[in-house]
Amino acid sequence: MPMDVRLDVRHLKLLAAVAEEGSVTSASRRLHLTQSALSHQLRDAEEKLGAPLFLRLGKKMVLTPAGEHLLDSARRVLDELGRAEAQIEKLNGGTRGVIRLSTECYTCYYWLPQVLKKFQKKFPRVDVAIAVEATSRPLQALLEGKLEVAIVSDVAHNARRNKNLRLTMAFEDEMVIVMKPGHRLEQCAYVKPSDLAGETLFVYPPKEESTLLQKFLIPSGVEMRSVVEIPLTEVMTEMVAAGMGVAFLARWAISQPIASRRISVRPLTHRGYQRRWYAATIRDQKAPFISDFVNLMVEKCPAEMESLCS
Repeated sequence: MPMDVRLDVRHLKLLAAVAEEGSVTSASRRLHLTQSALSHQLRDAEEKLGAPLFLRLGKKMVLTPAGEHLLDSARRVLDELGRAEAQIEKLNGGTRGVIRLSTECYTCYYWLPQVLKKFQKKFPRVDVAIAVEATSRPLQALLEGKLEVAIVSDVAHNARRNKNLRLTMAFEDEMVIVMKPGHRLEQCAYVKPSDLAGETLFVYPPKEESTLLQKFLIPSGVEMRSVVEIPLTEVMTEMVAAGMGVAFLARWAISQPIASRRISVRPLTHRGYQRRWYAATIRDQKAPFISDFVNLMVEKCPAEMESLCS
């Protein structure tokens, strides 16, 4: 005859969270519950058992003997349940999960479809969610636990030294000066920073993070007529094609208007400017499919860049 079980899994998870966190406040954040909901569930468990599980010493929650006994059982049950769920996942076709992804540039989403197509053949039960709202600060969103993968370029020194981050070099692209055909700069084999003096420059926001401004124009003392922030590559390209200014964009992102001669491009300096892109992840993340996604991106992106430019 089956035993009359009065607790369910949510009670066991709650008990473990409060015991490990030491307070209702921290446990509620961990379980994504309000403090009142967590306290209600805890009272419910204690009423069903007829015994207190914690001593409330100020803000500190200390296990009673009954709580310690139940915690040992709860951990065994939760571990066994987790193993059972993992085995069932394997029987039902593999890993389940979500990858929240963002890049620091809207244009970079262009190469994602081919990567996603191959990834989802291998992991059909893993969803990839594009977090567009994190585009302006992907690394910060990653460190705040809002993303699993952040795709970034020109990684700052402090980010490279952050022990919580893993940076994987994914691909390189070339940034070029973009102008209207017939513009005076089209006569140059390459563009020097001083050549841009007096021009209207279109940049992605925020302009304080513009590579062209921060690494070339400001150090050289070059004064622009104006600097205009535009978040979308397509709009920036149209403004340039209309002769309203110049821009500094990835060659692959504007390959079609280059081919149709709606715009013209020149390298920045005689060496050109190559930009490196990295896939940033949290170093101790446990989901194996995240590493698979990054490896696939490293494999596919260079070829995708080449195809966009051809």
